[in-house]
Amino acid sequence: MTFDDNFNMKNAISGVLVIDKPVGMTSHDVVQVIRKGTNIRRAGHTGTLDPRASGVLIVLVGPAVRLSEYVSASDKRYQAVITLGKTTDTYDEDGKQTSTTPVTVTEEQFEKELMTFIGDIEQVPPPYSAVKVQGRKAYEMAREGEEVDLAPRIISVYSLELLEWAPPEVVIDIFCSSGTYVRSLANDLGERLGCGATLTGLRRTKSGKFTLRDAVPLRKLNEAFVDGSWYQYLIPAAEALSDWPAIELNNEQLEAVRHGNRVPADASLGKKARGISEQGELVALLELNEATNEWQPKKVFFS
Repeated sequence: MTFDDNFNMKNAISGVLVIDKPVGMTSHDVVQVIRKGTNIRRAGHTGTLDPRASGVLIVLVGPAVRLSEYVSASDKRYQAVITLGKTTDTYDEDGKQTSTTPVTVTEEQFEKELMTFIGDIEQVPPPYSAVKVQGRKAYEMAREGEEVDLAPRIISVYSLELLEWAPPEVVIDIFCSSGTYVRSLANDLGERLGCGATLTGLRRTKSGKFTLRDAVPLRKLNEAFVDGSWYQYLIPAAEALSDWPAIELNNEQLEAVRHGNRVPADASLGKKARGISEQGELVALLELNEATNEWQPKKVFFS
C-alpha cells in the first residue's frame, strides 16, 4: 500500500455535516442522531443552538473533530424574533414571565437604540446559561434559586438590521462574534428601551463560511442514512477553514509534516495555513515560525 493509499483510507470518513437543526432538539440530540446514522462515534458540534432555535449547526465527523476549536470560534449570523413589553427570567420563552409593560416605542427609537449595540461591547451571559461559576453551571444554580453573578465578556457585533417592525414583535438580523448570547442582547435592548424584551424566536443563518444554503434538513439526512447515500452531504474537512490559505504539500513535505517537522513558508500568506495533499485532503494546520520563515505543523491529521 502506498503512502497516498494509506492516507486516503484513514481519512475517508472525515469531514463536515452542515445541518439545518429543527426546533425542539438539543444540539447534542442532533450529534447522537449523526453518530447512530453514520456508525461513527467520533462526532461533535461546534456551537450550541438552544432547543427553541433552528438553523445552521456544524457537526464534525471523524478526525475532523480536531478542528472544533477553530470552527467554533467562527463568526455567526442570526435572525431573531424579539417581543417587546415583557421579560422572563431566562430572557426567552422558556422562562417564567417577570414583567409586562405597554410598548410605546417608535420604530425610529428602536433603530436608534439598536445601533448602539454595534461594535465591541460588554455583555453579561444569561443567568440560565451553561457558563460555569466555580465549577457549577449557571443554569443549575439559577434553577435552585441561587443568585448568579456572571462576569461580563467582550463580544463583537458587526452589524444589526431591523427586518420587520410589527410591535410588540420585531425581527432583526445579527452578525456577531462567537460567544454572543442573542438572549442577552434582547434583554439588554429591552432595558435600554424601558419596556423590556424577550427572545421569542431564533434561527442561525450562518456559522463561519457555512450558510443555510449548505445545510441539509435533519429529516432529509435521516432518509439518506437509511438508503446509504449520506456521504453526498459530507463536506471535506479542508473546506471548514477555507478562509485560511491552502498550501499544497509534495510527498517530501508530507513526510516532513507527518513527523512534526517544519517546511519552507511564504510569509506573505499570513501566520496560519492549511497543509493540503495533492489529492486535496487536509493534512495539517500550519503556523508560521517567523524566525525561520517556516511552517510549523500545529495539528496533523494522519499518523
